[in-house]
Amino acid sequence: IVAVLIIGGTYMQVLVPDLTGQIVDCYLTPYVAGSSVGEAVGVSDVPDLPAGVDLGGESNAAINCWFGDPDPTATAEETIAGLGRLVLIITGLFIGSALITAASFYLLRWAGFRVLRDLRAEVFAHIQKLSLGFFNQQEAGDVMSRFTNDMSTLQQAIAFAVLQVISGFLLIGMIIWQMFSKSVPYALISLITLPLMFIVTRWFSGQARKAFRQAQQEIGTVNADLQESISAVREVQAFSREDENIEQFRLSNAANRDANIKAQAYTSALAPTLEAFGYASLAIVAVVGGLLLLSGGTFMGTAVSLGLIITFIGYTQQFNNPVQQISVLWTNLQSAVAGAERIFGLLDVPVEIKEKPDAVELPTVQGHVIYEDVWAEYLPGEPVLKGINITAEPGKTVAIVGPTGAGKTTIINLLPRFWDVSSGRITIDGYDIRDVTLKSLREQIGLVLQDTFLFSDTVMNNIRYGNPGATDEEVIAAAKVAHADSFIQRLENG
Repeated sequence: IVAVLIIGGTYMQVLVPDLTGQIVDCYLTPYVAGSSVGEAVGVSDVPDLPAGVDLGGESNAAINCWFGDPDPTATAEETIAGLGRLVLIITGLFIGSALITAASFYLLRWAGFRVLRDLRAEVFAHIQKLSLGFFNQQEAGDVMSRFTNDMSTLQQAIAFAVLQVISGFLLIGMIIWQMFSKSVPYALISLITLPLMFIVTRWFSGQARKAFRQAQQEIGTVNADLQESISAVREVQAFSREDENIEQFRLSNAANRDANIKAQAYTSALAPTLEAFGYASLAIVAVVGGLLLLSGGTFMGTAVSLGLIITFIGYTQQFNNPVQQISVLWTNLQSAVAGAERIFGLLDVPVEIKEKPDAVELPTVQGHVIYEDVWAEYLPGEPVLKGINITAEPGKTVAIVGPTGAGKTTIINLLPRFWDVSSGRITIDGYDIRDVTLKSLREQIGLVLQDTFLFSDTVMNNIRYGNPGATDEEVIAAAKVAHADSFIQRLENG
C-alpha cells in the first residue's frame, strides 16, 4: 500500500513544475505577446522587447499545454479562467500529496513497530536456545544493548528513513525522466553536478557507517560495564573498588562520546556540501537558460522558452531537495545498518545444543545415570574432561570432589546438556540424553546452584519457577522443608 501511495504522491509533486511552466507558456506570454498589454495591466505605453527575444507563444513554446494550444488572441477573461484551472489543479496536487504523505508515514510506522516487535521476539527466542558457552563469552550488557539501542535505530530507519529514501529516489527518477522528455541537452546541463553529488555522498556515507558501527559497539560496552557494576555492587563495595569502577565507566563512556561525535561530524558535513552543489545547479539552469533565451530561444534543435526555463528551475529545486534529504538520511541509515549488523549477527550465532529430528520424550526416570568414557571441551582441541566414567545408582548420593578447575561443574553441566560431550555418552535409565527432547530431560533434573538468583516476581512464583503447575500449598510446604517459611512470613504480605 505504501509503495502505491509513494508512486502516486511522487508523481503529483513532479507535475507541479510542469503546470507552473504551462502558466507562463500557455497563458501569460501568449496574452502579453498577442493582445493589448495596456488593457490587461492598465498601462498605455508598453516598451518593445529587445530584438531577437521572444517570450514564447505558439511559435517556440517547449511546454505541452493541457487545455489547448497557446492563443495569443485570448481575452483577459479566457486567460484568467485558464490560469484558474491550473491554479486549482496545482492546489489539489499539493493537498493530495500532503494527504498521501501523511498516510504513508502512518502505515510505515504501523509496519515498523510490528517489525520491531517480531524481530525482538525472534532474537529473544534465539538467545534462549544458545548454549552456556555463548553467555560465558558475551557480556550481558552488550546483548541487552542490541535489544534496546540497536533495535531503536533499526525501527527509526524502517518507520521514517526508508520512506524518505525510497520516495526521494523515486522523485529523482521521475524528475530526470521529465527533464529528458522536454529537452535532452538542457537536462544534461541541469544535471552536470549530479556525479559530484553521488561521489561526495558515497564517501561521506562510507565514513559515517564505520563511525556509527564503532558507536554501536561502544554503547554496548557502556551497557556491559553498567550491568556488570550493578550486578557486582556487593563485591565492588566489599573490596573498595568504587573509584576504579567509576574510572573504567568514564573511559568507556568517553569512547562512546568520541565515536558518536565522529559519526555526527560526517553526517553534518554532508548536508551543506550538497546544498552548495544544489545552488550551483540552480545557477547553471538559470544562467544558461537566460543566455539561450536571449540568443534566440533554441539550443541544439530544441526550443527553449521562458516557461521551459521556469519549469527546469522548479525541477532543479525539487531535485536538490530529495538529493540533500536522501544524503542526510543515507548517513543516518548507516547507524541503522550498523545496528542491524549487530542484531542479525546475534541471530546468526549457531545453536549448538540441538534436538535430533527423531528425539523422543524421556519417560519418568528412576535415576540410573552413567557417564561412559566422556570427553568434553570448551575450545576445539582443548579437552577439559578426558575419559570420565561415573555410575550413579537410583536413590544413592554421589559427591564429586576435587580442586578448583578440576571439572566438577563441567561434569554437572553435561547432564542437562548445557554443554555436549565431544565423545563418549551419558545415559539416564539407558536413554542417551542426546536422543531425548531437551524439555523432557531438563524437567526431571533439579539444580541447586551455589549462587542464588531471584526473578522480579513474587516469592511464591520464584519457588515454583521449575514447576509452574505446583499449587500454593505445595510451594509453602517446600518453603517449610527448606526452613525458609519463617523469614518469608516476615516479608510484606507474607
